[in-house]
Amino acid sequence: MGMALQVVGVVLGLAGWCLQSSCTSSHRWRVRSHVDSVTTSQSMFEGLWMSCVSSALGSTQCSRFKSLLALPVHIQVCRGLMVVSLLVGLVSLVLSVMGLRCTQLGRVSPQTKNTLTLSGGALFLLAGTLSLVAVSWYASRVVQEFYDSYSGGARFELGAGLYQGWAASGLFLLAGALLCCSYRKEEEQHYIQRFSYKHRAPSPGLPIYSLAPARAGTGTGSSKAYV
Repeated sequence: MGMALQVVGVVLGLAGWCLQSSCTSSHRWRVRSHVDSVTTSQSMFEGLWMSCVSSALGSTQCSRFKSLLALPVHIQVCRGLMVVSLLVGLVSLVLSVMGLRCTQLGRVSPQTKNTLTLSGGALFLLAGTLSLVAVSWYASRVVQEFYDSYSGGARFELGAGLYQGWAASGLFLLAGALLCCSYRKEEEQHYIQRFSYKHRAPSPGLPIYSLAPARAGTGTGSSKAYV
């Protein structure tokens, strides 16, 4: 059961990392709303790195944000959180694969492998939390600007990139929870070899000498009486 949880957690973590990478590079974190516009022949959408404009003919033009310091604070922070989340998720994948019970890495003890799995699960939870904070903060700003009547210019709505980020965060959190639940502390077993023996009295053994029969005419005190 524990190994199945580990495998499922690693698979979900890998899927979450791929989805997180796609979300970070997506240009559709917010799309222009057509509520106030009459024609829909042109659409505008933005991501963390560039702004794009597409026409009804299928042509799309994108331009990178020219100045980092001129960007709003929430975009700068979201950039950093998403990049850190990707790096943490990559480290989590490596640790989780090394800690799988079905993998063999030299003479690594089961306790060490369980520790690696627990560390990978904790890092997955951290990566999911960072991604969730970044996506939710960006979405809250989009909603706030949409309902702000004093903000001039075009109004934007939530884009597909935000939904990818929420899905990636959920996969990260689920993978981390499964890996942490699969942790099992291995108790060190000390094998004590016990010897048992039966005590018995030593045998008397054979005599080292015997009395020779006395010859006639010889005394019992003769020196040749012993053989």
